[in-house]
Parts: sequence; C-alpha cells; structure tokens
Amino acid sequence: MNKPGKSFPRALAEVVHRTLKDAFAKQGFAATEIVTRWPDIVGPEIAAHTEPEKVQWPRPRDGKTPEPGILVLRVEGPTALEIQHLSAVILERVNRFFGWRTVADLRLRQAPLRRKRRPASASVDPEAVARIAADLGRISDANLRDALARLGAAIKQS
Repeated sequence: MNKPGKSFPRALAEVVHRTLKDAFAKQGFAATEIVTRWPDIVGPEIAAHTEPEKVQWPRPRDGKTPEPGILVLRVEGPTALEIQHLSAVILERVNRFFGWRTVADLRLRQAPLRRKRRPASASVDPEAVARIAADLGRISDANLRDALARLGAAIKQS
C-alpha cells in the first residue's frame, strides 16, 4: 500500500529531534534531553538561574571506556556562588537522570541566560470583570462565568 516517495505526516518532535541532533552534537551533547529537560533534571530552583551550555568530553585513550565529561553551565552572575556550592547536587541529578556517570565536573560561565523571559502579565481591572460577569447571568456554571468575565476584561483592556 505504501508507495515509495510518498510522505506521511510525522510528529513535530520527531522532525525537530533529527534537526537539532547535529547542532547539539557540536556542543558535546550526546542527548538533547539535557537541554530540553533541564528543569526536570535539576529542579526549577536551579534551572531558573542556569542553563547547560556544552559538555566537554576528554579524548578517548587506547580503547578504554570513555571518561565522564565536564558540563559547562551558563550562570547568572549573582547566583554563581550558590550554584558552585550546589555543584555536587547538580552532578548527582544529571548522572541519575542519564543512569550512568555522564559528567564528573562542572564549569561555570557567568553570563546572562539566553532564554527569553516572559513579560509579567498585566492584571485585569476587577470592576470590568464584575461588569462583564453581570452581563453573563444566563451562564449557570460560576467557574465558567468567572473565566469568561476575566477573558472579556483582558480582551477589552488590550
């Protein structure tokens, strides 16, 4: 049934993974998960102030098993000292995530994080929410009515 040359829809994650695999490999990342799942690996508190930059792998020697790499982290300046004190925790969490001794040491690079921060969302006017909620009296579900009132007030405000 499958004709050669005919393409079928594929999951976006599959396509992106293939595309990014080479880019991550150039930075020493054997797996993309260390970047894409960084908050899951180290926790939200540490991930808020750090991001993995690359893994430096030592050169293989005479067919011996490869030695663990050095994880280079980009760290916000004011938190670098605290992250340095947490280096043992970070190493343990990274190695536990991968199931083997992936990294043996950390190097910190003080620099602003590259990820974009979301601007703080402006709060909606409570009076506008109340006025819109009063107009939605026919909706019996209170949670739905409140959500629609907040949405309407946010749209009106923008």
